[in-house]
Formats: sequence, C-alpha cells, structure tokens
Amino acid sequence: MANTYTALYYHLVFSTKNREPWIRHEIEDRIWAYLGGIARRNEMTAIRVGGMPDHVHILTSIPKTLSVSKALQLLKGGSSIWVHETFPEFHRFGWQDGYGAFTVSQSQIDAVAAYIVNQREHHRKKTFQEEYRDFLREHGIAFDEQYAWG
Repeated sequence: MANTYTALYYHLVFSTKNREPWIRHEIEDRIWAYLGGIARRNEMTAIRVGGMPDHVHILTSIPKTLSVSKALQLLKGGSSIWVHETFPEFHRFGWQDGYGAFTVSQSQIDAVAAYIVNQREHHRKKTFQEEYRDFLREHGIAFDEQYAWG
C-alpha cells in the first residue's frame, strides 16, 4: 500500500490524585475545553470530554504517530500545568499516575459519547471504583485491587 490509513478511537479515563473532588461544577467546562484544546494541538480529535469532580472521560481519536501513553502524558501534564496557573488555590491539584485507555469501534462512538455526557446520572447509581472495575472486566483486563487505586 502506498498510504497508511487509521481510525484509532479511545475512551480514556483518569482520576484526580487520591480521587479528590477538584473539578468543581463551576469550572468543569473550562477544564473539559482545555483538554480538548490540548488534543487539537497534538493532532487528536476530542469527540467528547466530561466527567465528575474526581475523574475525567475523554473520547478521542489519536493519530498513528502518537502512542497512547504519550497522548495521556500530553493531556494530563498540560492540563495540570494550566490548572495550577489558572487556579492558584489548586496548588495541590494533580492527576493520578495511572489511566485507563479502552479502544472504541466506529459503531460505538455515539454510545460512548452519550455515556460521557450522562456522567452525573450514571454516578447516582455507581461509584468511580465500580465503574472502573466494570471497564476493566468488560475489556478483559486482569487487575489486582491492591494496585488499582494508588
């Protein structure tokens, strides 16, 4: 083949350090928008960004030239710096070291985007830990509870 074509979609999930509720309702739209901007500047397409006070969900495409780990480093690192500069009172803010990255097929993009939009409703029934365990199980990922939560 003369050219390379990819369609690489991921549902990324990561939490604040110690799952502290830093992402208050009144600033969440600014944080989601900033994460989307980081994605754009790095040739990703943030299809949907959202979450809760203690964690983030991003549905994004990642270009073939960017590893998933590098994409997360750019998103988390860049947004952490911005939060510290924009909200000086958040000097203790940080993201947890780990993350979840789950592939999404083209046929499931709308469903995952809707899931992200409906986080508040979803978390009335399920905690972040329950949600994350379900993601890991649904994707066949073995994990040890001892190390899952930092």
